[in-house]
Amino acid sequence: MPYCSEWHNHRKSYFQTAGYAAVIVQSKPHGMPWLDYLRQLSVMPWILIVRKWYIGLKISTLVRVMVSSISECYKLHKEFIKMIHILIVDDDINILKLVDVHLSEAGYKVYEAQDGMKALSILRNNKIDLAVVDVMMPYIDGYFLTRNIRDEYDIPVVLLTAKNQIEDKEKGFHSGTDDYVVKPFEPKELLFRIKALLRRYDKQPDESIIRIGHTTINKKSYEVQIGDRTIFLPLKEFELLYFFISNPMQVFSRDHLIEHIWGLDYEGDERTVDVHVKRLRERFSKLTDDFQIKTVRGIGYLLEAKRG
Repeated sequence: MPYCSEWHNHRKSYFQTAGYAAVIVQSKPHGMPWLDYLRQLSVMPWILIVRKWYIGLKISTLVRVMVSSISECYKLHKEFIKMIHILIVDDDINILKLVDVHLSEAGYKVYEAQDGMKALSILRNNKIDLAVVDVMMPYIDGYFLTRNIRDEYDIPVVLLTAKNQIEDKEKGFHSGTDDYVVKPFEPKELLFRIKALLRRYDKQPDESIIRIGHTTINKKSYEVQIGDRTIFLPLKEFELLYFFISNPMQVFSRDHLIEHIWGLDYEGDERTVDVHVKRLRERFSKLTDDFQIKTVRGIGYLLEAKRG
C-alpha cells in the first residue's frame, strides 16, 4: 500500500494525518472545487500523492480514498503498539544481532543497547515489556542495571552471563533477575524463557477492556465507567461505542458500521447509525470530554480522542 510509506517518509504522525484528512473533508466551503481548496491549504504532499497514484479520478473521490488509506496506516500503527517490546543489553554486537534476529522473527519489537547508560535511556523513553541484560558491561554492570530496573519498572529481566558458578547465579537473583541464561546459549532456549516470563507477568493485552482518558469500556460486563460512575447502554449503542473507541481517529462509512455492528443480513435503514450516534452524543457530551464522535461530511463518522 503506497500511502503508509509516503507519509512515513514525510514523518507525519498517523494520528495527526488522520485528523488532518477529516478536517479537510469537513471544512471545504460548499461549492468550492476540491483542487482549488487543496491548493489553498497548501497540501502539496497530498496533491503529489494524488497525482502519482490516482490520476484521472475526481478530487472528492481522491480525498475519500486518502481517508481510507490513512485508516489502514493507523491500523498498522495499532498493531505496532500491541507488539511486545523487548530490550537487549549486551556490549557484544554479535550477541545483540543474534538475539535481535530471533526475537524479531518471533514477532517482538527489539531495542538494542551496548551499555547500561543507553539501556536506561531506552527504558525512560519507551514502553519496554521485558529486558535481556548481560552481566559484564562497561559503565554499569548487569547486576546494578537489574536492580535499577527492578526498582523503577515492573517488567521481567533475564540475565545473560558467561559465568556458571552458583555464587554468580545467587548474585543475579539477589539483584532481582527473573531468570538466568548462561553463554553460550541456544537462541530458541532464550525465546522459550522469554515467552514463559511474559505469560507469568501477563503482558498480553486484555482487549476486552479499553480505556480512553478517564473512560473505561468493559466488553465482558458491558459496562462503561467514567470516573466513579457506571453506565449500562443498550446493546447496539455499547457495541458501536466500543468499536469507535477501539479505532479512534478512523473514518467509517454508515455501510461499514452497519456491516460491523448490525451484520451483513441487516435490512433496515442505514439512518439507524445516525440515530445511535445521536444517542451516544446526548448521553456522553455532558459526562466526559474524553472523546467526541464527529461527522465527516459525505463519508460517515470518526471518534476523536481528547489530547492529553
